[in-house]
Amino acid sequence: MLKTLIYATAMAAVAATPALALKVSKSIEIAAPPEKVWETIGEFCGIADWHPVVEKCELSTRGETQIRTLSLKGGGSIVEEQVSRNDPNMNYTYKIIESPLPVSDYESTIKVTPSGEGSKVTWWGEFKAKGADDAKAEETIGGVYEAGLKGIADEVK
Repeated sequence: MLKTLIYATAMAAVAATPALALKVSKSIEIAAPPEKVWETIGEFCGIADWHPVVEKCELSTRGETQIRTLSLKGGGSIVEEQVSRNDPNMNYTYKIIESPLPVSDYESTIKVTPSGEGSKVTWWGEFKAKGADDAKAEETIGGVYEAGLKGIADEVK
């Protein structure tokens, strides 16, 4: 009886453990000074100028917090909130409020750093899969980052 109780308690503890966050990180080297790259991508709603799947971005505020609504090419939208911003360090962090993407609890940062004669842009995020398995959620977010990084490189040239 005691073994059964211990086993049941252990199984309940495992079932109650929250899912671990998934992490995706992508980066690209760009042959341009970091300041030029940050000028291209630093504005929170500037994503419409360089991400190939974003048709337009509408900026609004809630108190002091910036909110962007991204209209996607082919339909759909994503609403994101800027969590933090550091212009001297050339990065900002945001979270998704509403999205058709297969993720929840999504928070992401995009950052520009010097690299040799040019720059390195790194985009990373943590999230949980929602409505898809972990691999599909990671593949989807990785694809978003890769397309965006290529768009940045194309825009900066």
